[in-house]
Amino acid sequence: MNDYLATTDIIDWQHPEVAALSAALAKGATGPVETARRCFTWVRDEVRHTLDIQAGPLTCTASEVLRHRVGFCYAKSHLLAALLRANGLPAGLCYQRLAHESGFCLHGFNAVHLPGLGWYRIDARGNKPGIDTVFEPPSVRLAYAATAPGEATDPTVYAHPLPVVVAKLRAYADWQSFAADLPDQTLATV
Repeated sequence: MNDYLATTDIIDWQHPEVAALSAALAKGATGPVETARRCFTWVRDEVRHTLDIQAGPLTCTASEVLRHRVGFCYAKSHLLAALLRANGLPAGLCYQRLAHESGFCLHGFNAVHLPGLGWYRIDARGNKPGIDTVFEPPSVRLAYAATAPGEATDPTVYAHPLPVVVAKLRAYADWQSFAADLPDQTLATV
């Protein structure tokens, strides 16, 4: 589980602002489930999804997402993983491959390891008409259902972001260019 608690250059939970927010979210919580719920709800509701607002800088690291309060699903999942890890909750990254207007693209979300439950998948993409994600263990409600031909939900919980995701987020200077070339790769399936 150590890899799922580690601070990295992308999931930089030891950054002072990330560490301060994680401590504030955990203050007074009755246990790990409540702490995880608070972290999930904060990222879902306080960080805007770039495509929903059609604005903002292109963010990647947890601290960048927190500073600008905007990000694509991948970036939001980096911040959520950082907040959870900073509170001692093992957290990983999960992916779906979804049909997109130009073919397929990846969607990023998280899993947190909860006592008595194990890995619990959570999607802090951000709610909007047609998307309503919640934190109600053991029930899982992701933003998207991978049901169309060629779509898949990878069962793997990754300790680190997929390289293709980070490479694409780092390759572009603005969100519009990134949105025109979203990351994609074939995923493991069960």
